[in-house]
Amino acid sequence: MRTLVIGGSVFLGRAIVEEALRRGHEVTTFNRGRSGVDLPGVEAVRGDREVVEDLARLTDGRQWDIVVDVCGYVPRVVGESVRALNGRAATYTFISSISACSDWPEPGAVDESAPRFECAPDAGPEDGDYGTLKAGCERAVEQGFEGNVLIIEPGLLLGPHEDVGRLPWWLTRIARGGRVLAPGDPDVAMQVVDVRDIAAFTLTQAEAGVNDRFFTSGVQGNIAFGDWLAECRAVTGSDAEFVWVKDRFLLDREIQPWTELPLWAPRTPEFAGLWLPSSAKAHAAGLRCRPVAETVRDTWAWLREIPVEERSFGRHGIDPEKEAGILAEWA
Repeated sequence: MRTLVIGGSVFLGRAIVEEALRRGHEVTTFNRGRSGVDLPGVEAVRGDREVVEDLARLTDGRQWDIVVDVCGYVPRVVGESVRALNGRAATYTFISSISACSDWPEPGAVDESAPRFECAPDAGPEDGDYGTLKAGCERAVEQGFEGNVLIIEPGLLLGPHEDVGRLPWWLTRIARGGRVLAPGDPDVAMQVVDVRDIAAFTLTQAEAGVNDRFFTSGVQGNIAFGDWLAECRAVTGSDAEFVWVKDRFLLDREIQPWTELPLWAPRTPEFAGLWLPSSAKAHAAGLRCRPVAETVRDTWAWLREIPVEERSFGRHGIDPEKEAGILAEWA
């Protein structure tokens, strides 16, 4: 099949391109060439999706069976891409986010029937936060594309080539060894999913011309937080000693959940439903999720080839001196 990936050089986009090539697709990528390197075997078209002339150059003389839009964040911008690609492809796949759901992560489980944030399909970057704008992007595709529309709403994605820095930060910190600040309750049940499993599911649905939406957040309770950190210690061969510090102690000292200690979700109302979305519909349609231990192992195998000083964690990770201060005070 002929597949266009808008983006396609980092993390989920890269995984989708890799899977499409493995399946024998003829793959075109469209990106600015700034975030990552395109995989060998693709037709790489350089351009900015916000520039009408670049979109016209992309579509000139080309047709695709599938479009996968991995990097749409502003409804107005996504709408321009949809208009440019109308009549050029059979299926438009938009990678959204579970953050588009206004009921998440409040208490209780959510699924595809949950309400989305109110956001116009032509909204600009100033018209909302990440989740709100993703909801508007979904509407821009659903209302503007004249073929099949497939909406994929992932939960917490992990895996090799992660550019967000959550699992890479923990692996790097644990590999350093010593006493490691472990936040909250080790028995908290998580729900994470490997980026490669999302890529495979997305392409299978797109190949079939499915016109639908799916939560793809993995298997509920597929690993506990303590077991996840233990897997990180095992694959790195570290002598790290986890020091479990209570949620309230950390919150009282203004340690930031999710960012300073990645994936730490304290037992507070605003995080109550974080690990509870239901991907039952996607599982029934064929989503298969590998063991979390495999994701951790493969991510470390990729990460260890990158010098520590060159690893990028974005805004994730606690300052070492701050961590040491918390551990000393806790003791």
